[in-house]
Amino acid sequence: MILSMSNIAWAPQERLDAYSAMAQAGFRGLEIAPGLFFHASDDPFVPSETQAREALAEIADQGLHLVSMQSLLFGVDGAGLFDGEGARKALVNGVTRAINLAGRFGIANLVFGSPAQRRVPDGMAMEQAWDEAAQVFRALGDTAASAGTTITVEANPAAYGTNFLNTFSDARRFIEMVDHPAIAAILDLGAMHMNGEFNAVAEALPDLSSSLNHVHVSEPELAPAPADPERLAPVLKGLTQHGYTKAVSIEMRRPDNGVQGVRASIAALAEAARMGECTYA
Repeated sequence: MILSMSNIAWAPQERLDAYSAMAQAGFRGLEIAPGLFFHASDDPFVPSETQAREALAEIADQGLHLVSMQSLLFGVDGAGLFDGEGARKALVNGVTRAINLAGRFGIANLVFGSPAQRRVPDGMAMEQAWDEAAQVFRALGDTAASAGTTITVEANPAAYGTNFLNTFSDARRFIEMVDHPAIAAILDLGAMHMNGEFNAVAEALPDLSSSLNHVHVSEPELAPAPADPERLAPVLKGLTQHGYTKAVSIEMRRPDNGVQGVRASIAALAEAARMGECTYA
């Protein structure tokens, strides 16, 4: 597996210290929110060649490469999956620009979370919402496949403000309904904690691992993660045993103590991998 971390955990001015800490711990992957990674760009989804070259050189110097992108709808106004034709067009255009950025830099995974943009409005039947969303994601899957990337559809608990695909089982069922090779599953452990599903993760991995394109090591409300390396270790061990070789990425808000907290989370994930007897590079 590839140990990774999302850059939402630090401010842009802290990035070099964070990259160094990741490299020292053997991490090789970086997950990005474009607005933070290309922070010097007027449009972080269309960075200039110079801006891109400088940002990529900084991570290459530490042996890191881009493995995933999140915050796909950053800066997009009026986007909504179920809020009318104009809002849906804004969402599709926003995700498409993220796909184009992923294709430009060889980013293999895009995380679609965006809970506020996928709330089913009062009066719309859930069956209709699933059907309409499936049509949208089949089309986005075609675009993603052409760019050589994959969209993973994240389960977002109701506490995050959505009523669509709140559980991992819902997200999996939706992905099966879409039935597109460029639309895949992400295992978000914070959501599993919030939904009371975490204890079932390890035993479900024989069935899950082959369908996963990304894993988020997270805690409820994006608190520092992982909170308990010993509890995480069996999940990482199960992923390894069942052939998962892609990124396992810490997703957390910037901690109050900045890079010191980032270093602590990096060490905790590395310890969980060691306890789970995982090889990573």
